[in-house]
Amino acid sequence: MDISVIIVNYNVRDFLHSALVSIFKALKGMKGEVFVVDNASDDGSSEMVRQSFPRVHLIENSSNAGYAKANNQALARARGKYLLLINPDTVVQEGTFRTLIKFFENNSDVGMTGCKILNPDGTLQLACRRSFPTPWTALTKVLGLGSLFPSSRLFAKYNLTYLNPDENYEVDAVSGSFMMVRKEVYARIGGLDETFFMYGEDLDWCYRVQQAGWKVFYVSDTQIIHYKGESTRRSDIDELRLFYQAMRLFVRKHYRGSLLFELIIEFGILARAFLAFLVRFSKPMLVALVDFILVDAAILAAAIYRTGRLHSFPEYGYPWVFIIPAFVVVVSLYFSGVYSYRRFSVSRSFAAVLTAFVIISAITAFFLEFAFSRIVVILSGVISVVMIPGWRIALRFLGIGGKLSRKTLFGKRTLIVGADQSGQELLKKINSHPGDGYTVVGFIDNDRRRLGKKISGVEIVGSVENIGKIIHDHKISEVIFSTDAMPYSTILSVIGKSRNKMVNFRLVPKSLEVIIGKANVDQLDEIPFIDIEYNINKFSHRAAKRAADLIIALILLICCAPFVYLKRAVVTHSSFSSVIRLLPHVVRGKLSLVGQPIGISNGHDALLQKNGIFLGKSGITGIVQIHSDKRLSKEEREQYLLYYARNQSLILDFEILLKAAMRRLQHTP
Repeated sequence: MDISVIIVNYNVRDFLHSALVSIFKALKGMKGEVFVVDNASDDGSSEMVRQSFPRVHLIENSSNAGYAKANNQALARARGKYLLLINPDTVVQEGTFRTLIKFFENNSDVGMTGCKILNPDGTLQLACRRSFPTPWTALTKVLGLGSLFPSSRLFAKYNLTYLNPDENYEVDAVSGSFMMVRKEVYARIGGLDETFFMYGEDLDWCYRVQQAGWKVFYVSDTQIIHYKGESTRRSDIDELRLFYQAMRLFVRKHYRGSLLFELIIEFGILARAFLAFLVRFSKPMLVALVDFILVDAAILAAAIYRTGRLHSFPEYGYPWVFIIPAFVVVVSLYFSGVYSYRRFSVSRSFAAVLTAFVIISAITAFFLEFAFSRIVVILSGVISVVMIPGWRIALRFLGIGGKLSRKTLFGKRTLIVGADQSGQELLKKINSHPGDGYTVVGFIDNDRRRLGKKISGVEIVGSVENIGKIIHDHKISEVIFSTDAMPYSTILSVIGKSRNKMVNFRLVPKSLEVIIGKANVDQLDEIPFIDIEYNINKFSHRAAKRAADLIIALILLICCAPFVYLKRAVVTHSSFSSVIRLLPHVVRGKLSLVGQPIGISNGHDALLQKNGIFLGKSGITGIVQIHSDKRLSKEEREQYLLYYARNQSLILDFEILLKAAMRRLQHTP
């Protein structure tokens, strides 16, 4: 038996599937075995392994036994000449195992190796080559000096960032996410120390390998991708506490309880706890400060508009006119929960600001010496009601604010690598999930022979060789690889050459309905018709939508209709003119600003029913209309309409209107 591959899994089914696919590709032509030790996952991991990978030796634990103990369960049964511990959230290239075995055979004094480990954006994962935590290296790590001076041998000793990542060399330790060891070394030193529940056991194992007279080497000749931390994200594990606990154990075991080392570790714990406290409280304080400033800006703008002067209040009014109203608004926002459990809530911030200015109006009625101008109060209230929820909406569009129940329609610019059948199928699935945040710019093919050809309305814009230039020229932020289309060695080579933190590389494993990325797993299974309450059916949503239609349509008619009708001969054929001419139908309620395409269904209100689900009126624009350049099939149009019906809100309508306006501007000569 050449090699035994051991994976400890905890609730990362989709990543595990991807890892196993790549591992079995790498084992092709070799004599190997694969163990999966499942630490009581409740996400169907074990069922997936039994169903999709019958060759795997599955060990199921009834509770989370920890990383060290779970690995030892498989190590005791492993028969391979070489033993590999690898994390489930990894992807290996086809030649990885052969490369490392050859390195072992050419270097008889090497007992353990690790390879180059990449983050999903192509950058090097620093933990793949490390030094042991001596008092000095621990201190520089805790103080962050290694990050400040990455090229310094003095300060960057822990992560060895001053060394060339493309060379091979002896190191103190490699990462526990990928550790290959000789079977004879394991037979001599034993397995992982089960005192370490999580973290530290890899350092301890490396230390014991060296104490037994073997070398530990970092080998850059092959590489893997590691999505890092996926298991801990899916658990209630206190990662930071376990890390420092592991450091304590390591120190007590190998440095005989060094007092200096203990003090450094304790200092690190206190420093991290203090930083966590600052981060936790600084964010809401910063948000409150922004709101405070915006209220003051609104008062100042209203006063200037009213009087035409910058200094328009009596002397005794300063600084109270800029403190009391802003303070009342911030307090109202605080009690509405937008600084804690309802962060960046647009509706709550709107209601809180409105309530605050009602209170401010009442205060001016009781304190007449501060009742300088009711127009200023009303105007500043209107500005604040727009600006305070408005900047939250802007942040949510940019993906910076609080989490949304869906992603915005302003998707990330995306390339699909692989223009064959699997790539085309992937495009179809992405098109059927408009809320997943992908805007496909083009395909990347294996070569340039089909350059410029369009497939399903999407152009082949480049090949694997010039993908870096395509990413730069088209301002790409997402690159999705279809693993059916090309080998993992090519995929990892492309990622390794990029090392661009602004680009997220994602994988679609063979026969798996997910897109795997560094921050999440997007499901691509088909959207079923299920009996749930769609937003478009809710009375509050329909009432708000109708009110917004009326207000926006009337404003546009008042402002723009005279120009359209007076200059009909000039602008008869313009798209803007055609929109204005439909607005009276919106006012009468026959159409909506945002809805399904006109003419898609019959009936007075142009309603579409699907399995009893109301999908909304026809609209001047809509989610199908703004994606019309994708040549959507009937099924895809139906999926888009269902997505809109489920997620309809004024924010989504606003997104669609903005995107429609942007498309019209782009197509205007």
